[in-house]
Amino acid sequence: MTDSPALVALTPAGLALARRIAQGLPGAELHGLAGRVEGADLSFTETTAHLQALFQAGRPIIGICAAGILFRALAPLIRDKTGEPPVLAVAEDGCAVVPLLGGHRGANRLAQRLGDLFGVAPALTTAGDLRFGLALDDPPSGWRLANPGDHKAFAAALLSGADVGLDGAADWLEDSDLPFAEEAELVIRVTERVEAGSDQVLVYHPAVLALGLGCERGAAPEEVLALARETLTEAGLAEGALAGVFSIDQKADEPALHAVAEAFGVSARFFDAARLEAEAPRLANPSDLVFHEVGCHGVAEGAALAAAGPEGELIVSKVKSARATCALAKASRPILDAGRPRGALAVVGLGPGTADWRTPEASAAARFASDLVGYRLYLDLLGPPLAGQVYHAYELGEEEARVRAALDLAAEGRSVALVCSGDPGIYAMAALVFELLDRDERVDWKRVAITVVPGISALQAAAARIGAPLGHDFCAVSLSDLLTPWPVIEQRLKAAAEGDFVVALYNPVSKRRSRQLAAAAGILRARRPGDTPVVLARNLGRLGEEVAVIALDDLTPEKVDMLTVVLVGSTATRRMARGDGGCWVYTPRGYAAKGGKSSEDAA
Repeated sequence: MTDSPALVALTPAGLALARRIAQGLPGAELHGLAGRVEGADLSFTETTAHLQALFQAGRPIIGICAAGILFRALAPLIRDKTGEPPVLAVAEDGCAVVPLLGGHRGANRLAQRLGDLFGVAPALTTAGDLRFGLALDDPPSGWRLANPGDHKAFAAALLSGADVGLDGAADWLEDSDLPFAEEAELVIRVTERVEAGSDQVLVYHPAVLALGLGCERGAAPEEVLALARETLTEAGLAEGALAGVFSIDQKADEPALHAVAEAFGVSARFFDAARLEAEAPRLANPSDLVFHEVGCHGVAEGAALAAAGPEGELIVSKVKSARATCALAKASRPILDAGRPRGALAVVGLGPGTADWRTPEASAAARFASDLVGYRLYLDLLGPPLAGQVYHAYELGEEEARVRAALDLAAEGRSVALVCSGDPGIYAMAALVFELLDRDERVDWKRVAITVVPGISALQAAAARIGAPLGHDFCAVSLSDLLTPWPVIEQRLKAAAEGDFVVALYNPVSKRRSRQLAAAAGILRARRPGDTPVVLARNLGRLGEEVAVIALDDLTPEKVDMLTVVLVGSTATRRMARGDGGCWVYTPRGYAAKGGKSSEDAA
């Protein structure tokens, strides 16, 4: 199930409340009904179909609407409560919060958070929550129920008046209203050891086990996972009691460690060599060889102990396979935040400007980032930061500084979004990210997990606004000679003119640079008619958007600015009048010459 809630708003008032919720619920995504709600992260046209798609995808739904709308939309899909996502209805003024479905799958927790946000009591109706003040099948962070299949019968007995005994220590259970008794027919057992449980014995595993791992570079994930599982099995310890996989930061980009963490459903976290070396006095198997290689006397044991904390103890000393080592330490309480994660950098394309043109992947990358880095204007397009997020704003001309800052933050273990307009790989930051990685040889940067999130480019947006001028072969040329010598740009323009490509001109002019556009127009006029259609698209997707079509002979620098993308047609590009007085521009692919056959038919 995807953890990111969808805040579904059907009215402007609903969207205003959704924005308020999003501030207190990092990662939530705003979904708005097209035609009625503007500025949402994602728009939809059919409410019922959209709600059903979210529900079937396992997405938590918070509907800022009447509960009946959600019931009528989702009723045909309600089958198995163990697999349904949380669904909540929230009144547009925040006066009521009602968990409708998935109460013990996160809906009650979400309702409590929203109730705290609005200062109201959520309308909880699940019997266990009301009677005992907790949901036994939805334990808090750091705890796992080992036998969820037995919960229903166990809870039924409790609600029928049975007493329960507690074997072990757990504050969240002890502070509840459960009917504890020394002599009881039901038992809640707290243990890190393997135990099956039954309909009379619920078993909870506290996440007190730290799995320390070390391995050679490129070790097979299957080998490392087998070593970890064998170690747990031989010690009689439960996988459900694992808090995480821990290692030295030099292994932050080691695929095998992340594969093991994923297999166990935990996170991979890392410590630097100095922190691991601080555990040297507690190691069972210190190694001078390891110290000379990585700067600490033990990776597996050191990482396990570092994660378990000063009160933790090593309960399984180093175990070896051909290419890996493993150790286990036990903490005195659940381990919730030890070590740091592998840093991540998403280079995100926001599209031309409007949120409607922003992909869901781009919106998600921006929502889940701890830090957002970018040109100030692009950060403003995202709106105010969510709770806990930090914006790092830069001015034009500071491109290298912002990329370095983004990589530095990610190397510290943070989740960073480097935002660009359009597509990040088209005259934007993605190429500079990889150039700096290649040029600087920073080891910490190269451990960062990097993804490039595509966006709608300016040339795509301009073409869509005017028709289909890119319907046949095309190319893009930047006229800025700040980074590329003009003779190189001139050579490329001549090649584009010779090849009769539709040409998208980026960075056509600036306050100090206008001669390049005039020269480019001259080069293209030498190879195509003066009445060739030229599309001038300015401020696409933003306030003040303008799209005009002129003839190539009329293309002069004063008609263009830095916010304009210029599309110059080929000799095949056509202008077609519209009934409203405007025009369409398109470049045919040649279907007419094939007698109406498709390219597949012709082949």
